[in-house]
Amino acid sequence: MGFLELFEVKKPVIGMIHLGGGGGEGFRARARLEIGQMYECGLDAVLVEDYFGTAEDVAWTMAYLRENYPGRLYGVNLLGDFKGSYELARRYGGAFMQVDSICGHLQPQRDQEYAHMISALRDGSVSVLGGVRFKYQPVLSGRTVEEDLRLGMERCDAIVVTGAGTGVNTELDKIKSFRRMTGDFPLIVGAGLTAETAREQLTYADGAIVGSWFKEEGKAVNPLDPRRVERFMDEVRALRASL
Repeated sequence: MGFLELFEVKKPVIGMIHLGGGGGEGFRARARLEIGQMYECGLDAVLVEDYFGTAEDVAWTMAYLRENYPGRLYGVNLLGDFKGSYELARRYGGAFMQVDSICGHLQPQRDQEYAHMISALRDGSVSVLGGVRFKYQPVLSGRTVEEDLRLGMERCDAIVVTGAGTGVNTELDKIKSFRRMTGDFPLIVGAGLTAETAREQLTYADGAIVGSWFKEEGKAVNPLDPRRVERFMDEVRALRASL
């Protein structure tokens, strides 16, 4: 099953669980609350990331999702750890994982080792979302964007495109350029989407990962604001209805 086939709707939206709220019961309480709010507001999946937490916090959250939301879609991103993300997704029933860079960030020798590791791990049980020219990632491959995208599409099930940083707009020209180079391959906008840009950017991309904009004042460190989620999803539903 391809990544987009996991979803019952077009233009799926994935909400990011950053694991804020401090350690211990603080992060657990926020994770439980925000997961429930995201699903209730109509998000199609959640993605658990160790942005403010630890790998242990991610594992706890994935176990919570498996126990309490068995019919829902969810995934994981241990930052900089492809193997750890894939294994956590597989262990806890995650349908997908994200890696910030699937191709382009390593020099050729290390890139070959990375590609072999990915190939050895992938067994079809977990969809892989891979970034190319992703925020904060170096470009060391010596290849063109098109060459890295072509290799990236061999290593993952969806390409993720971002702008320069967390919460920073992904330029429409970059999305259009990636769309031209990837053809019909799934393309996900992974940063900077807002209610104001959702319809235009998702006209070209196949889905979105949204984190910071769903938080109070649009800041990743803050709690989730369900009103912002609902406002965003109103725009997405209007786009879906027009397709």
